[in-house]
Amino acid sequence: MNPLLSDNVFKVNKGKFLYMSRYTCRGTLMLQAEEDLLVIAAQSGNHKAFNVLVVKYQKPLLRFANRLCNDPELANDAVQDCWIKSTKTLRQLKDPRAFKSWIYRLVKWRVTDLLRFKVKHKARFGAELHELDEQLLDEKKFIESAHLKQGDLKQSGLKQSEIGMAIDKLPKVEKEIIHLFYLDEMKVAEIAIILGIPTGTVKSRLNRARALLKQKCNVSDDG
Repeated sequence: MNPLLSDNVFKVNKGKFLYMSRYTCRGTLMLQAEEDLLVIAAQSGNHKAFNVLVVKYQKPLLRFANRLCNDPELANDAVQDCWIKSTKTLRQLKDPRAFKSWIYRLVKWRVTDLLRFKVKHKARFGAELHELDEQLLDEKKFIESAHLKQGDLKQSGLKQSEIGMAIDKLPKVEKEIIHLFYLDEMKVAEIAIILGIPTGTVKSRLNRARALLKQKCNVSDDG
């Protein structure tokens, strides 16, 4: 086994996985390299590494799924189904750096499938499916503004509650992009993969989202 993945690298505290500080680079944890190692280990059948990935992404994936369907129970089912599926398909992932966008895309597809299943059996879910389809086709076309960068919202001096209220007032498409890019801190390429749209479309839609959020939060271009 790769020594980087041996048991003495890992430490469990109150059910949570902690990466040992020996793997640092000038005082900064190598977060992406760390995750890459976990993905590679999980692909090789390391259950501990897989569980670490579950702990890291479970809550963000639940939030993402619930935003798509507005149904906590369905969102939970979708995420759990994807974790089960990923145990069988993770080895097919060629680039461990793509794990984040890969697992988000699995959740998006599963939410859509579950909603379609409900639509087939209950007509009252028809409106929800139509809304989701429009969201998945139209949503996520924007990102990476030249001025407002990831983390700016957290450093703007606004309280978290104020930021949350401002985001909630945005149109649905803009709100979802803001969540994925600024709060979940996803890259443009990752969002493009998740939503199945070109990166250029993602960037252009971010400009619109940024302008609207700037008006609501009074975030200055000079800040």
